[in-house]
Amino acid sequence: MTLRHSVSFFDTQFQKQLDEQSFALNPFEQAALKYLTGDVLDLGCGLGNLSLAAARNGANVVAVDASPAAIAHIRQVATSENLALQGIQADLGDYRISGQFDAIAAIGLLMFFDRERALELLEDIKQQVKPGGIAVINVLIEGTTFMGMFEPGHYYLFGHDELEQRFAGWQILEQVFQTFPAPENTEKVFVTMVARKT
Repeated sequence: MTLRHSVSFFDTQFQKQLDEQSFALNPFEQAALKYLTGDVLDLGCGLGNLSLAAARNGANVVAVDASPAAIAHIRQVATSENLALQGIQADLGDYRISGQFDAIAAIGLLMFFDRERALELLEDIKQQVKPGGIAVINVLIEGTTFMGMFEPGHYYLFGHDELEQRFAGWQILEQVFQTFPAPENTEKVFVTMVARKT
């Protein structure tokens, strides 16, 4: 499998975190954790910090990422701690969700695809959340000026209110907008949406 630019970027980051034993949940993961119960899918799970925390809390987790380093780490920890966690290495550029879940998280993932694929995967997530289940989506939105992690032509910045519109008919539990400084006087502008399927 040829690693795309963004996958290679993060695989290098993950290897550095592994070397430093740096496994703290980021703020988005901390906010998502309380919603991840029952059968959980973590798409673009990275090193699996969120997946591992959910599994330690009793969830049955499927964690999917393209990074070989990340999935190897997740599998090793899940085995050593006897967790109900399956790590799957897959190209999320053409991944299809198999089965339904009580909660699906996609934190910092969808913006790494072109618009067509980002929206296709978002619809797949919506379809595979069980009735009464939860989707936790975190994406960069318009206004973001930090582009160093993107492969040209292979990213999508969502509109300011686009997630809310695409979850019409769902119960919006949380919608949080956050802006963070980035290198070279740029910014990352995020929205995190937590929605319950009605």
